[in-house]
Amino acid sequence: MQVLPQFVVFDKGKPTKDIWYWEHKLPEGVKAYNKTRPIQKSEFDSMKKWWKKRKGNEQAWKVSIDSIISNGYNLDIKNPHATEETHTYSSVELVNLIHESFRKSDELLDKLKTELGND
Repeated sequence: MQVLPQFVVFDKGKPTKDIWYWEHKLPEGVKAYNKTRPIQKSEFDSMKKWWKKRKGNEQAWKVSIDSIISNGYNLDIKNPHATEETHTYSSVELVNLIHESFRKSDELLDKLKTELGND
């Protein structure tokens, strides 16, 4: 799952009471931006339209300054409208994940033994 950029909105010249967030969604068929597929200016059209009459929706949400303060001024606040995707693993996938975890653990233990001189 790719984390999408979020934009924080501040009003100049006034004490901050609330902070608006806008989650930029990737266009359909685009998995990520890159050098050959950069973000297009037109992709901000919906945000520009929303800006004039800001209301909460699936892409926009408001957070109070009190929430920001109680969160230690951490502005990384997830979209409350987004549902987290859960993946149900098959038995085969779980066995493979556990096997890979054990393999990595064995490698780390062998490396530690070597560094401690306990071959």
